[in-house]
Amino acid sequence: MIRKRLVYILLFLILMVSLAACSQVPKNQDQSNLKVLAVESFLADIVQNVTGDRLEVETLMPRGLDPHSFEPTPKDVARINDSDILFVNGAGFEAWLEDIIENIPEELVVVEASAGLQSRAVVEEEYADEDEHDNEIDPHFWLDPTLVITYAENIRDGLIVIDPAGEEIYTSNTEEYIQQLKDLDVYIQEKISVIPVERRLFVTNHESFGYFADRYGFKIVGTIIHSVSSGSAPSAQQMAELVDQMRATGAIAIFMETGSNPQLAEQLSTETGIKVVYDLYTHSISEAGGNAPSYIDLMKYNVEQMVSALAE
Repeated sequence: MIRKRLVYILLFLILMVSLAACSQVPKNQDQSNLKVLAVESFLADIVQNVTGDRLEVETLMPRGLDPHSFEPTPKDVARINDSDILFVNGAGFEAWLEDIIENIPEELVVVEASAGLQSRAVVEEEYADEDEHDNEIDPHFWLDPTLVITYAENIRDGLIVIDPAGEEIYTSNTEEYIQQLKDLDVYIQEKISVIPVERRLFVTNHESFGYFADRYGFKIVGTIIHSVSSGSAPSAQQMAELVDQMRATGAIAIFMETGSNPQLAEQLSTETGIKVVYDLYTHSISEAGGNAPSYIDLMKYNVEQMVSALAE
């Protein structure tokens, strides 16, 4: 009888020690429970390449939506608060997020993918005295794949914070993805080599292709909207000046992003005779069966459209 009691006591003590140990396990130590959320679909794809099969990445914004006009719903805010790590582009791209960030749970890790990158000047000299655009930061770093290398490294470091056991996997995946980005850079240079330098001219909907232009030797002739956001509207004077610039430079195409309103571009096309290229992907990847189901596909598709429009 005494022996049985001793056995029960021993089992009880073992159970209590086990429960105490379990209570000290950090939240979400099992990576399968981690909730990973990226704001934009192109960013979610980049994050997924770094996580590989270890984690599943969800996207906050629906594909095809213009991020500049995004307004989060209470459900979106709940998804943000319920995540363990949130990936944002940063550099002011998600201005709507500022108030939300002030009230997120303390344990939620927020990673700014573009952290450490230096912004380019976005306002052309003739518009530099416009107060509303004087201090704009161009957040469209991802349209230069060599800058996405920094994205991948920042993403890797953020994932290691919430899942240190996966460090080796994240590091290996990042190295592999960086090589893909370098290969993409070479691919783009080879593709655009058929476009004569004098024809590498951009007229775009808004200030978005600056980093791409800087990297690959294009000139921004002008933009319909003189802002890094597509939410502004040009004045009649600005439209007239753009027409003059297009005629003076010999620009031959106006490039529009998917989801943007083509009305002003078509007005310019009617006035100048310059064609409009409608379907560049910039802020969102496509659905799985579309033209740009991944970030790398997005870049390749855009380049193919540019070559088709500008090469002789």
